[in-house]
Amino acid sequence: MSTFYKSIVIAGAGIGLGWGVAEGYGSGGIIGLMLAGGFIGATLAAAIRFGVSRGLFSNESGLGSAAIAAAAAKTNDPVKQALVSMTGTFIDTIVVCTMTALVILTSDTWLMMGINEAAEMTSKSVEASLGHLGAVVIAFATGLFAFSTLIGWGLYGEKALEFLIGTKAITFYRIIYTFLVFIGATIPLVLVWDFSDVMFGMMAIPNLIGLLFLIKIIKSETNRFFIKK
Repeated sequence: MSTFYKSIVIAGAGIGLGWGVAEGYGSGGIIGLMLAGGFIGATLAAAIRFGVSRGLFSNESGLGSAAIAAAAAKTNDPVKQALVSMTGTFIDTIVVCTMTALVILTSDTWLMMGINEAAEMTSKSVEASLGHLGAVVIAFATGLFAFSTLIGWGLYGEKALEFLIGTKAITFYRIIYTFLVFIGATIPLVLVWDFSDVMFGMMAIPNLIGLLFLIKIIKSETNRFFIKK
C-alpha cells in the first residue's frame, strides 16, 4: 500500500483517537474508536485505489490516449470534437458501469466471489437474473469489447511510436504487440491488472502535468467556441 493510502488509514485512526479523548472515554473506548477509525480509513483507501484504477480502465480519463482517436476525427472545430469525446466518459462510467454494478448487487453472486473474478462475477450475475441467454449475451459482448480494445490500444501505441521515431518501427511494433497479446492472455489475471495499473500511472502523470500547462489554451478555445455559438 502506498504512503497516500497508509496516511488515510492513519488519519482514520487519529480521528478515532481525537474523538475518544474529546468525549472522555477510557483507554478501552479510545482503542476501540481508533480501530474503528483505522478500519474506515482502510475501507476508504481501498475504495479510492480500486475506484481510480477501474475508472481509468473504463474511460481512460487523464491518460491522453483518447485524444489520439479524437485527433483522427473529421470536424471543423477541435472544441466540438472534445465535447463529443467527453460523452464517452459519461456513457462508459455513469451508464454502463452503473448498470453493471446494479446487476451484480441485485444478485447474490458477489457474496461468493473475489474481486479478481470480475468478468466471471458479471456473467454469473446476469445469468442469475436473465438465465442462460444473459450469460451468452455477456460472453459475446465481452468478446467484442476485448477485440475492439486490442485494436484501439494497438493504434494508440502505433501512433505514439510513429510520432517518436517515425514509420520505420511500425512493423516491428505490430509483431511485438501481437506477441504480448498472447502473453497477456496466458499469465495470471492479477499480474495483468497490477502491470496495467503501473503502466496507466506512468501514462497519467506526465499527461496530467502537460494538461496543467495547457489550461490557458483550453480555456481560451472553450470560451471562443461558446461565444461564437
